[in-house]
Amino acid sequence: QVQLVESGGGLVQAGGSLRLSCAASGRTFSSYGMGWFRQAPGKEREFVAAISRSGGSTSYADSVKGRFTISRDNAKNTVYLQMNSLKPEDTAVYYCAAEWFSYSSSPREYDFWGQGTQVTVSS
Repeated sequence: QVQLVESGGGLVQAGGSLRLSCAASGRTFSSYGMGWFRQAPGKEREFVAAISRSGGSTSYADSVKGRFTISRDNAKNTVYLQMNSLKPEDTAVYYCAAEWFSYSSSPREYDFWGQGTQVTVSS
């Protein structure tokens, strides 16, 4: 069992930056690929970024490529999402998730989810 707790959300102006953190419980964090997803009101949950177990491989949605960076620190059981050049359309609840041994872009593949953190970008 893995418990995930996100933090770092908030209100920011367009063009600003935020860094989200996701702290994981348990001793098997390095066995899980990690992903960030987001869900805006009235929309489906969508993929944002994912990272392999070692952190050596990453993937991004086209909408955030070049602006967001996912990283992880296995010693701290934490995954991060650095978000730069934020846009109003980035407004959503952001969730981190853990997938056993892989790191897909499909939310259906993930085994554990955090409770989410709200990110609001004002224009």
